[in-house]
Amino acid sequence: MTEALFPRSFKKTYPQAASGEGCYIITSDGRRILDAAGSAAVVSIGHGRAEVADAMAAQARRLAFAHSSQFHTEIAERLAQRLRALAPPSFREAGRVFFTSGGSEATETALKLARQYHLERGQPQRVRMLARRQSYHGSTLGALSVSANVARRAPFTPILASWGHIAPCFCYHCPLKKTFPECKLGCADELESLIQYAGPQTVAAFLFEPVSGATLGAAAPPEGYVQRIAEICRKHGVLLIADEIMSGMGRTGAPFAVDHWGVVPDMILVGKGIASGYAPLGAVIAAPHVAEAIANGSGAFPHGFTYQEHPVAMAAAHAVLDILENEKLFENVFPAAQLLRSALEPLAASQFVGDIRGRGLLLGVEFVQGNVTHTPFAPSAGVAERVRELAYEHNVAVYPVKGCVDGTAGDHILLAPPFTLGEQEIAQIAAALEAAVAKLA
Repeated sequence: MTEALFPRSFKKTYPQAASGEGCYIITSDGRRILDAAGSAAVVSIGHGRAEVADAMAAQARRLAFAHSSQFHTEIAERLAQRLRALAPPSFREAGRVFFTSGGSEATETALKLARQYHLERGQPQRVRMLARRQSYHGSTLGALSVSANVARRAPFTPILASWGHIAPCFCYHCPLKKTFPECKLGCADELESLIQYAGPQTVAAFLFEPVSGATLGAAAPPEGYVQRIAEICRKHGVLLIADEIMSGMGRTGAPFAVDHWGVVPDMILVGKGIASGYAPLGAVIAAPHVAEAIANGSGAFPHGFTYQEHPVAMAAAHAVLDILENEKLFENVFPAAQLLRSALEPLAASQFVGDIRGRGLLLGVEFVQGNVTHTPFAPSAGVAERVRELAYEHNVAVYPVKGCVDGTAGDHILLAPPFTLGEQEIAQIAAALEAAVAKLA
């Protein structure tokens, strides 16, 4: 039979996923594949939780859909309140939640919210949405415009806006060729320089991942970086947008990664883990002053999606949050992460493993020609993909990414397993990666 699906790559053969159970995806030929990437940092509670499916089915029987331009639902209001309660304290009384169908839509929404916020405040000249080089915030054109991942932007550059980017905070390959703390956070101070160059009155927002996701392989910033970025934004009236699509919903060991540094952004982007993959779902959690500017101004936000606040997706997220809370899975992230980091430590003995980094259960392993010089492999070697293939031979699925150094060179894999991860799964991940690294020689 002729294949009908449009694949991510016509050059790959994809195994067929047939079912899921806990940390495992079971293929149509019966193999149990350990989902060590949480299917791209999505799955937090594990696969095959019947209670989530039951909640979704029950909601579908009552009400499957109502368009948000005409109706609101109790289940959406209640989920918004639960998300708001996870956000920093200043959000909890009057913050607002705008639901989407995923992370890219959340980024689009945040960009439009930032623009309208300044319009409502009589500052129409604020149009620039700044971010960092090597960043990735979604696949839609607005999200891709604010992103600066070289490879993902390249085919679409002629149709993308370009507002300005600063150096990433990536200590292992510092773009400024400096070392922390002697660098005095020069990469953060680039934001001040760019704002001054562009004109403070033209800058609307700065978007960043507190812990970088796929493109930099879970690069976490040093102490003081996030605080400095927030300080610069506040100084110039620039909205700070925290992209927590990967790092949020407990993945780093706190509800949101910004919590580790006590920083309160103006908007928090949520996706992936919000429904643990049981339904397509994302959200923007907006601080009170952002929502109030619109409510007290024009009174309307002319933006929306057909499936926002979808009742069945809302039911999935409620059931996922119930499991996270009842089984104390947020609390399991830190001890599970410690065990996983310890199990991965022997990899550092290989000359081909340059860095093992991350926060909580968002970890990256970078592969280099030599771990003294940090020299990346040639892109043509396809090292990250080769590690993925070798790990899969041992029934472990990891998330391979290339280009973390400059958009072309640099190979790493991302590990973002379910929060239900146990010692047996940790041992299997470590053994598979040790075997893969051994074959790189």
